[in-house]
Amino acid sequence: MQTYINPQLSDWSDLTSRPTKEAQDLQKIVLDVFGKIQTEKDQALINFTEQFDKVRLTSLEVSAEEIEEAKALIFEDLKQAIKLAASNIEKFHAVQREEVKVIETTKGVNCWRESRGIENVGIYIPGGTAPLFSTTLMLGIPAKLAGCQNIILCTPPNKEGKIHPAILYTANLIGIEKIYKVGGIQAIGALTFGTETIQKVDKIFGPGNQYVTAAKQVAQNFGVAIDMPAGPSEVLVIADETSVPKYVAADLLSQAEHGIDSQVILLTTNKQTLNETIAEINAQLEVLPRKELAAKALENSRGIVLNSIEECVAFSNIYAPEHLIFACETAEDFIPKIINAGSVFLGNYSCESAGDYASGTNHTLPTNGYAKNYSGVSLDSFIKKITFQKLSAEGIQNIGPAIEFMAEAEELFAHKNAVTLRLNDLK
Repeated sequence: MQTYINPQLSDWSDLTSRPTKEAQDLQKIVLDVFGKIQTEKDQALINFTEQFDKVRLTSLEVSAEEIEEAKALIFEDLKQAIKLAASNIEKFHAVQREEVKVIETTKGVNCWRESRGIENVGIYIPGGTAPLFSTTLMLGIPAKLAGCQNIILCTPPNKEGKIHPAILYTANLIGIEKIYKVGGIQAIGALTFGTETIQKVDKIFGPGNQYVTAAKQVAQNFGVAIDMPAGPSEVLVIADETSVPKYVAADLLSQAEHGIDSQVILLTTNKQTLNETIAEINAQLEVLPRKELAAKALENSRGIVLNSIEECVAFSNIYAPEHLIFACETAEDFIPKIINAGSVFLGNYSCESAGDYASGTNHTLPTNGYAKNYSGVSLDSFIKKITFQKLSAEGIQNIGPAIEFMAEAEELFAHKNAVTLRLNDLK
């Protein structure tokens, strides 16, 4: 981890940069894969899976037998943990439903909105270096609550052509039936264009590496919506003398272990806290099974001493982290000053892992600074809101003249005439 002591404001721009691959290189790779999928469909998926995942599939769809086999492989403690997480996630997202509110804007003019689930959604579950079955809960549960009719799940197979049993168990638990063994750019391409086996969707959800993120962004050019640009994981921790260095180190490593393109940032007002946390990082790193991945991510990560907590918050708002951990006793005092963040964790006991798994909030969050203009996934992500209006005779008489004047001023006389005809009939 690179360290900086009281950097100048002019240096903050460089310090808030992320490790990235050239966007043009990524886009070319994506377009090449997409082109093959458009013309060769299933065969392209099979070929790309062999190329990237090192397995030759005979079937893209997960069978009922494979799901039953997976259910038998999951030990009871894990099943109960998944059920607890599912319950909390469902509680948190269910209360996000909005009641229909009819507003009479003028006497005789009633307007309201109603929600409808997006009919066809694709959810992408990373399964390469880590099988994120928790993401199945985070995306599948709100999709179900929203009333999405067709939920298509794509996730990469292992070298034996199998999906991690926890992903299959979790998908089955929440009622997702269409599961396919395809990952990476090719999965996003399949959901964008459709193939003989995989249905085209209207919106694609799910995190992934830089390739998946780039593919989702390109997919928008072909009429498919996406949840957000959710790429490599990241966390920013604000710490002071009231923080616990071993907790802070563990939180930083929990994101660093996601992959070599992850990034973690430590901001503190206390040089001793920085040094103690780095010592803890080095000690904890040694016993991690994913030590090499985490160590590589730490090369692109930073520990920075700033002059005050206010400066730390200001830096964080510029960085706009996916996860912000405010590991200070006074964390709640600064809530109003937090402007840009995907999800925030307050105090020494609010580890980011809670949000990743079982607190109830959604862990599919904007990365790479997109927390400045995107929200994390919620129930709203899976619905469309349609406006309705109903005008009575009194209503059109009340607002009709204003419409006529406005339409005429814009020289849209057919618009005016649609009102004039009605008003004349009511005279």
